[in-house]
Amino acid sequence: MARPDCLIGVTAATEPARWGAWNQLADLAPHDYSVAVQRAGGIALLLPTDRAVTEDPGPLLDRLDGLILGGGADVDPGSYESEAGPLTAGTRPERDQFELALTRGALERDLPLLGVCRGFQLMNVAAGGTLEQHLPDVVGHERHRSVPGEFDRHEVELAADSRIARICGKDRLTVHSHHHQGLDRIAEAIEVTGVAVPDRVTEAIELPGSEFALGVQWHPEVDEDDSLIAALVDAARGRMSA
Repeated sequence: MARPDCLIGVTAATEPARWGAWNQLADLAPHDYSVAVQRAGGIALLLPTDRAVTEDPGPLLDRLDGLILGGGADVDPGSYESEAGPLTAGTRPERDQFELALTRGALERDLPLLGVCRGFQLMNVAAGGTLEQHLPDVVGHERHRSVPGEFDRHEVELAADSRIARICGKDRLTVHSHHHQGLDRIAEAIEVTGVAVPDRVTEAIELPGSEFALGVQWHPEVDEDDSLIAALVDAARGRMSA
C-alpha cells in the first residue's frame, strides 16, 4: 500500500457517548469516513467544534489538503435567518457556525470539499440558500428516513454531463439515505446535479468553477462504491502537487 500523503479533515459531532465504563461527551464521527479516506490513500483528521477556528479558520484550512463535512444533527434555522419548525430538533448552533466558517474558507481557497447529508445542506446555506425543515411536509412520504437510526435506500438520477456522474461512471445510483431536512431555496452559486427518484428531491450539488466542491444528500461513506471519497482524496493529492 502506498504511503498516505494527504490530510483530509472530517468534521465531528460532540455528543454523549458510552464506551467501557465511561459515559460522557465525546467528539466523534462514524468510522466509515476514516476507512474510506484511508482506503483512498489519505489521512483522516477529526475536526471537533472549535471557537477559535470559527473566528479564524484560515490557519487550520491551510494545513488541510481536503475537507469532508459529515452528517449529524438538524441544521439550526437561525443560520439561514428562519425560525425553527415543530419538527426541527437537536440542533447544534455552535457546530453549525464552525462548519459554515470552514465551508466558506474552503471555497475561498478552492480546497477540495465534499459535503455529506448535513454537510451538503450546510454548503447550500454557506452559499446563501435555505433549507426545507421537514421534507415529508413537501413530498408526502417519509422514505428518505422511514426509521430513525436505519438507512433507507433509493435511486438518484445524476445530470449526464456533471462531475459527479463522471466520478461515479453512471447517471443513476442506488444510495443510502437518512434525512428529514433538505434544500429549499438553492443558492445562486450552486448547480443541482442529482435528484431523487421519483420525488425529485435535490440530492447532489456542485459549485461550477471550483476545482472540487460537491455535496450529496446521501451517505457515500457506507456505499460499496466509495468513488466520491476517493475522488476527493485524488483532488487533494493533485492540489498538493500543483
